[in-house]
Amino acid sequence: MLLLRALKKALLALPLYALLTLLGFISLVWNFIAMLLQPVLPTRLARTLGRATIALAYRWFWAISSMTGMMRIDAECLDALRDERGLIFVANHPTMLDALLLVAHLPRSACIMKADLMKNVFLGAGARLAQYIRNDSARSMVRLAVEDLRAGGQLVLFPEGTRTVEQPVNHFRPGVTLIAKLAQAPIQTVFIDTDSPYLAKGWPIWKVPPLPIVFKLRLGQRFAPEHDSNALLKQLEQYFRQNLEQRALDAQPACPKTPTRAHTSY
Repeated sequence: MLLLRALKKALLALPLYALLTLLGFISLVWNFIAMLLQPVLPTRLARTLGRATIALAYRWFWAISSMTGMMRIDAECLDALRDERGLIFVANHPTMLDALLLVAHLPRSACIMKADLMKNVFLGAGARLAQYIRNDSARSMVRLAVEDLRAGGQLVLFPEGTRTVEQPVNHFRPGVTLIAKLAQAPIQTVFIDTDSPYLAKGWPIWKVPPLPIVFKLRLGQRFAPEHDSNALLKQLEQYFRQNLEQRALDAQPACPKTPTRAHTSY
């Protein structure tokens, strides 16, 4: 029995590893091309091409993942907003795949990335071509984000700063509401629902989770920028906390109204 379970797990792992290998290969090829394009393309064209190509590549990845039965993705709620200019998307951050989910449906969007990832062989050149924003300098990060939004771009941001470790969300870090205030950009909340532990904090990439992996995205309330950005940040965090706590309660099975008698055989 243990041998059969191990064999079944290994067979399920192969398609998942093949998908991740494909994603890595696509990223590597595009980053090589992006490295060649960046010095010769005009800034505006480079930004548009870089973001659209990343979105298309990730959309292909999700489509293939769905067709193979490894994942079930519902993110179509974002499609109606893909061309809206000057909009900030704020989401909770349960797994490492969250940015890929949002960017795939938002080809105008920029991400705020860890500075180290800008040197990553799989991500760096493509991120630089798309003019994604580094987070190593808070002042520079805010300035570049505001400039991008005023130019008609979109911003994808996870205010938890890292993947969720304190359920239902980590405490929000400052920045998003200040950017909204300076750019006079509305904040569109997005909820990422998943019951899969895959690539959550502490889950290694090679460990196979229960399959299929299910992601569902929901649009939440849209917040207007406010003069008191700190108060808005607290309001935003509370809104996410209450919504996700209620979602968790709703997902729990209801208790039966009458107790079920245990079957006893004699």
